[in-house]
Amino acid sequence: MQYFAVLLPVQTVGVHGDLRVYGQTVAVRAVDSIDGMTAVYSKSPMRSSTASRSGSRNEVGGINRVVYDVSNKPPATIEWE
Repeated sequence: MQYFAVLLPVQTVGVHGDLRVYGQTVAVRAVDSIDGMTAVYSKSPMRSSTASRSGSRNEVGGINRVVYDVSNKPPATIEWE
């Protein structure tokens, strides 16, 4: 039903080679729903999550970490809170 990415206002530290690198975090959320009143996180993007994580970090400057949000509705909302 919905699949999107959110640039979080959080900087994380990572290691690239021998250097410590600070960058932004991106959260990816994908949910399946029939009526929008309830939703479960979509398991299908997890198969390609390795490719999307490394692609995002390598192609978009300043991205250091990509996380996958596995929240259901309820308790979470479909939109980013």
